[in-house]
Amino acid sequence: MFIRFVCANPISGMDARAGFFDAAYELRYSDRLDELSADYLEAQLSWFRENLTIPKKFSRSKQAHRQKQTTRGLSWYKHDAHEHISKSWELIEFLKIWGYGIDVLTTDHVGFILYEDKLQVVADPFNDTPR
Repeated sequence: MFIRFVCANPISGMDARAGFFDAAYELRYSDRLDELSADYLEAQLSWFRENLTIPKKFSRSKQAHRQKQTTRGLSWYKHDAHEHISKSWELIEFLKIWGYGIDVLTTDHVGFILYEDKLQVVADPFNDTPR
């Protein structure tokens, strides 16, 4: 089982919604946050930067950036990434306070795996993969 948290923002060039980090960074760079909230959000994002690898591969092609291909992988947590999923829920609750709706997607069929580590996968989704 794989878990993905998504916001309403579409991914450009894909029939998929962006992950919840998209909403978090959108809020971070907005002028809506008071100082205490901005500090809390930055602490949450900092934890993820320190504890979750940012995959280097989001496309099947080695030259996707040159060809401007729209095929991009989606990031999914593995079901046993308990600490990271728990921290994600904390961030999601914060985002909800600021008006962001976050949905939870689950599946056993994420697509063609482009990247994998002990916590997550990035996959080019199959046609029936939730997005």
